Amino acid sequence: MRAIAFLAPLLACATPGLAQTTSPAPAAAPVQAAKEFRDRVNQLPDLLQGKGDYDAAFADAFRAQVPKAKFDAVLQQIAAAAGPYSDLQKLEAKTPWSGTLTVEYRDAIATVAIDVDPAGDHRITGLLVQGLTAREATLDAVEATLKGLHGRTGYVLARLGDGRPQLLRQHNADQAFAIGSEFKLVILAELIRATNGGERRWDDLVTLDGSALPGGGYTAKPAGTKVTLRELATQMISISDNSATDILLKTLGREKVEAMLPVLGIADPARNRPFLGTAEVFKLKTIPALRDRYLVADEAGRRALLAGEVAATPLSKVDVGLFSAGKPLSIDTLEWFETPADLVRVMDWIRRNTEGPRGADARAVLSKNPGIPPLAAAKWGYVGYKGGSEPGVMAMTLLLQGKDGGWYVLSASWNDTAQDVEQGRFAGLVGKAAELAAAP
Repeated sequence: MRAIAFLAPLLACATPGLAQTTSPAPAAAPVQAAKEFRDRVNQLPDLLQGKGDYDAAFADAFRAQVPKAKFDAVLQQIAAAAGPYSDLQKLEAKTPWSGTLTVEYRDAIATVAIDVDPAGDHRITGLLVQGLTAREATLDAVEATLKGLHGRTGYVLARLGDGRPQLLRQHNADQAFAIGSEFKLVILAELIRATNGGERRWDDLVTLDGSALPGGGYTAKPAGTKVTLRELATQMISISDNSATDILLKTLGREKVEAMLPVLGIADPARNRPFLGTAEVFKLKTIPALRDRYLVADEAGRRALLAGEVAATPLSKVDVGLFSAGKPLSIDTLEWFETPADLVRVMDWIRRNTEGPRGADARAVLSKNPGIPPLAAAKWGYVGYKGGSEPGVMAMTLLLQGKDGGWYVLSASWNDTAQDVEQGRFAGLVGKAAELAAAP
């Protein structure tokens, strides 16, 4: 194990200044990590392996938010995604008491932000994994790993231009997958169409009517609360807020959202009709009587069930424990379905319809959460992202603009009807693919 203290000389290297026509300004003095900060960082290997003195290492406020049991559960999630801990590689000090760590695991490299209290006994006040990047060194290696995952996988790397997207790399590109919350891109597309056409404005206000909503930031808001379309769209895309999603779907209209399916180039729009909201899916997945009747009904019958019995069923009837159990629930029958090639066309439509000043709002919404680690995102000029997941489902789609101006889409999906999927491992692979696909 290489102690962080031995890497201090790396932190003293000045960054070369930009060429200037006058005398260059002096380089900013490098940030020096405090000795006590580096000493605390060097205790992390034991802590990251479930050893060490947790209470002595972390501040009271941190432990109140992240008890030892929760911390251990996070470590287990990281191990499932990245394999066992290997080494601390690097500390980049932002201040004498905070910085960013590079932590090596067997299958991935983690970027971890850390903050240490400059007072008292200098305990850790913040520790946040900002992203996992797979260790695979080439796109071929990433693809081989994706193909070897259990269940089914599919992916596409496509170049966008004036004509049809050019598929540069692909695997099961035309197979339909359950895509989880990626369905929210269709709702965003309808909002883009409506605002471009002058039917709506991003600042239009929606008044909440007090209807029951699935989990999210608007669930407990009282009737009469007003919120803009921009805010709802931002929450729906950036943090996948289900309450914002269902409000938008109701506001824009199910039929108008469904009409976007063929416009966006989705090959089998009928499979996504009726276009379900999140509360409807939760009810159908967890209430067997509703699920069974819905699945055997034709489209007209399904619409009647949604308007009648499903709408009348309170959300309190949803068994949230079924989702927390980590077992796939009807992901091959009750979901939103698109192929990786479909998602390329969806993102291409969004790109084409957000050119120029009128597209600034939509592109800001889509880029608020880049979905990939900072190292990968920094290689691109623009990163738009939406992902989706539930037990047995993981999907990620990125709209990427190279620093040379060229546009690309990277989309990948993973389904397994028999067991859950390792979301962190998948995210690390997609992030690595995005990093490797960027032009030098």
